[in-house]
Amino acid sequence: MMLQTDNLGEYNLADEDVFDVQAITDAMMTPVQSLTELGIRFLLNLVVCWVIVHFFYYRKSHRRDYFFTFLVFSSAMVLLLYMMGNAEVGVGLTLGLFAIFGVIRYRTETVPIREMTYLFVIIALAALNGLSPLFRLAGAVTDHAHYVLDAATLGVTVLANLLIVGLIWILESGRFLAQTSTKLVLYDRIELIVPERRAELVADLEKRLGFPVEDLEIGHVDFLKDAAFIKVRYRLSQGQDATIDQLTKAKDYVG
Repeated sequence: MMLQTDNLGEYNLADEDVFDVQAITDAMMTPVQSLTELGIRFLLNLVVCWVIVHFFYYRKSHRRDYFFTFLVFSSAMVLLLYMMGNAEVGVGLTLGLFAIFGVIRYRTETVPIREMTYLFVIIALAALNGLSPLFRLAGAVTDHAHYVLDAATLGVTVLANLLIVGLIWILESGRFLAQTSTKLVLYDRIELIVPERRAELVADLEKRLGFPVEDLEIGHVDFLKDAAFIKVRYRLSQGQDATIDQLTKAKDYVG
């Protein structure tokens, strides 16, 4: 690089020796690369979310409405994050839009904690798969800058997805947690709910329900109807599921 001296004795870069920074920073991916990136993001997110929803969530809940919601919500979000990221709109605006959509959709319905947890998981996966950089800028500053698929970053993204799937598999399988569930019982023998007759209460509940009672809590007591609500905690058998134990009204059931 040549230096020129001006009248004041200061050194300036010659115009022909100045790097064309604009040309370097404006390197663009080819249409094939853009389609490849979009396809990798979409398929990776769809496959991982389908595995989570189908093998872990749906296996216990059997709720087709949430199955549809989770997959469509996650797929739409990863596409929106990708397109808005390219348009330089900002990730904050994108996540804000989905927060608004979530409030509008779920504010009139009580969403169970399990469904809400899975919803947050698929949103996190969509953000991960839609924003993680898969291509990197290659070529020296004096060469023609271009983008290439970064195998290392792609591997890290895939590994992050597998870690989430593995964590859900461990927790859902109950390998480190006892498989327990609870039932809400409307109990009619309220004379047994006093502390000194707790053993009789447990024995009566075990006889009626047909399983050992791990623990119980006394809730609302109606002395006019001689009834009380009792939350009964019990241990599940191997491979047993319990998804509607706490429902008390038929209208709350969704098959």
